[in-house]
Amino acid sequence: MSMDPAAAASGRVADALVTRLAAHGVERVFTVAGESYLDVLDALYDRRRTIDVVTCRHEAAAANMAEATAKLAGRCGVAFVTRGPGLTQASIGVHTAQQDATPMVLFVGEIAREDRFRRAFQEVDLSLTFADLAKGVLRIDLPQRTAEIVDRAFQLARANRPGPVIVGLPEDVLGESGASATHEPPARIELPAPSGARIHEIGARLAAARRPLLWVGGSGWTAEGVAALRRFAEGWELPVVTAFRRKDHFPNESASYAGELGYGTPASLVERVRAADLLLVLGAPLGDVETGGYRWLDRTRTTARLIHLHPDAATLSAVFPAGVALQCDLNAAVDALAALEAPAHAPRAWSDWTRAARAEHLAFIEPVEVRGELNLSRVFRHLRAELPESAIVTNGAGNYAAWLHRFFEHRTHGTQLAPGSGAMGYAVPAAIAAKLAHPTREVVCVAGDGCFLMAAQELATAAARGLKILFLVVNNGSYGTIRMHQENRFPGRDIATTLHNPDFVAYARAFGLHARRVARTEDFPAALAEARTAPGPVLLELVSSVVDIAPGQRLPAGRG
Repeated sequence: MSMDPAAAASGRVADALVTRLAAHGVERVFTVAGESYLDVLDALYDRRRTIDVVTCRHEAAAANMAEATAKLAGRCGVAFVTRGPGLTQASIGVHTAQQDATPMVLFVGEIAREDRFRRAFQEVDLSLTFADLAKGVLRIDLPQRTAEIVDRAFQLARANRPGPVIVGLPEDVLGESGASATHEPPARIELPAPSGARIHEIGARLAAARRPLLWVGGSGWTAEGVAALRRFAEGWELPVVTAFRRKDHFPNESASYAGELGYGTPASLVERVRAADLLLVLGAPLGDVETGGYRWLDRTRTTARLIHLHPDAATLSAVFPAGVALQCDLNAAVDALAALEAPAHAPRAWSDWTRAARAEHLAFIEPVEVRGELNLSRVFRHLRAELPESAIVTNGAGNYAAWLHRFFEHRTHGTQLAPGSGAMGYAVPAAIAAKLAHPTREVVCVAGDGCFLMAAQELATAAARGLKILFLVVNNGSYGTIRMHQENRFPGRDIATTLHNPDFVAYARAFGLHARRVARTEDFPAALAEARTAPGPVLLELVSSVVDIAPGQRLPAGRG
């Protein structure tokens, strides 16, 4: 006899935990079932109409799905895994959440409380294991503190710079009685908006500049915030750059958009960062990837030209000192900036600077020539032309992603899911999470052959759910990024980077997917059109040459 969900407000720990999940607005959890938290699974059974439980085939995928869900929704993603192997395999998703400032709560089934520190079966000390990977580690040891611990985990995950929080669930406590939890939603914790005086100060400094640059990144943005940012940038004719894998933070088709900072940034854009006399940085943490290993900014000059707005006070001036550093709500900040009256004189002092930056970007994203029969620059340009602006595109890590990032424009907020952590195996689970969250939107997964096989088993999850996802597998038979670095440092001595792959088409068909191999550029349009109209998930294998190792880069003759 199933338990009435309304009665779950008091009773065993597992029921109180799930009650608080519902109160926090959790609509979906990802899991690989484990015996250490069977009581929670049983409690979720009674909530299955309101909380979707997604059965994954690997804990890394479950954690990545939770992280991707949080990126799209702007609230905590949730996953449940078991102890030992389960939690260690999930740690890659935790690392991505930490690197990307994504709010996530990972619940981990644990050994019984009385067995701690006895080297029990699959025992792992959560506090030691996640000391550097998570924002915090909590544990429900006492039934009466269940709701408090769950609420604290969600609060910590969202606070300041968001990130992952681990909650340990000793298996013996989950079935105990004495826990209580209400259905009341938690209080909303809001960051301050910058004062009017500060906003006018920023406006005055911008008006006095000759070579200003807006630099956008980080997490926590909303569609409304991005729209306000566009009004501000275009109203002032300011050039805008986005941080690594945050291209959807600003419409790429805007006359103000000047490109992405990260791996593969053109030298012309790097020089603009160095030459800017005012940098208005909104949300970007100014980490090593987006600053060229901390070399694109001169620390001795940033105080005079850097204005940094970020939700986390600890991030402000952490590496580069800012003349103005504000801890604030980014969306509120750009809404206030958009209300500022732009300088009336035209052309503005920086108008030519902005137009030149845009022209350089447009030249950079023109297709390049390749030696192989499949030109990924033209493939991704065609993909952009065919997909609606709302389509969500996911990718993991590898040189294949450089082609996607350079030649595919993002025009709408919430359309790019990519790990700033540079983690392989992200694209497939992220696509599944995206389609579950937005079933009416088109979702395209772009993965390299190495990246794809780190999560390819999740095709079973996509097939089981009947998810209409297009999986594009770029197959060059190599760990391309490492091969590129290998060739640069040790020419002609490649080792451990050549991949002997399965038949990806046959592999996909084994899961019930429609699949097709594409080896020539001219064959891609028809294959794409067929894939978009086919029922259920579809896989297209894109056979590219390893010689075309990166956009504009080729391996020497005879080394492909």
